[in-house]
Amino acid sequence: MADTLKVGIVTLSDRASRGEYTDRGGPKVEELLRRFLESSWEAVKKILPDDEKLLEDTLRSLSDDEGCQLIITTGGTGPAPRDVTPDATLRVCQKILPGFGELMRAISYKKVPTAILSRQTAGIYNNKTLIVNLPGKPAAIEDCLPAIFPAVVDCLDLLGVKGVEVNRAEVSVHRPHRED
Repeated sequence: MADTLKVGIVTLSDRASRGEYTDRGGPKVEELLRRFLESSWEAVKKILPDDEKLLEDTLRSLSDDEGCQLIITTGGTGPAPRDVTPDATLRVCQKILPGFGELMRAISYKKVPTAILSRQTAGIYNNKTLIVNLPGKPAAIEDCLPAIFPAVVDCLDLLGVKGVEVNRAEVSVHRPHRED
């Protein structure tokens, strides 16, 4: 029996955390993961206000306490004063993977010139959890997550996460580091 991948899905939104706005980013991430993943996986979902310290604590807890091997955040990646997601991610992670943000900005720029204002990034926490920051808009998530997902899968392989299988009709994956 393959291991169950635990995925933290964290939405950063002051309004959604107060119940004034329906979160659409987190559900879009979950929808795409259902399409992409064939193996067993479990979502651990959180909706937080745009609070850097709270997000740092949540990222650590999702990995250390909940056992999440992948954490995907949505929202809070812009230049506004309350956009703190990348800042918290950079503070928590020991290894930064800037290629994720570079690719997401390049993909998004094809549709909107303001994509260069986005600060998405990714990194590794404690050599066991990949944390990826996605934009908050569902349409941008729909553009970005499929583009980076092949690298997500290979990175999980490199971190020793076993049993992650993808729907190859949805995701074209090159797995040079897979050990099985």
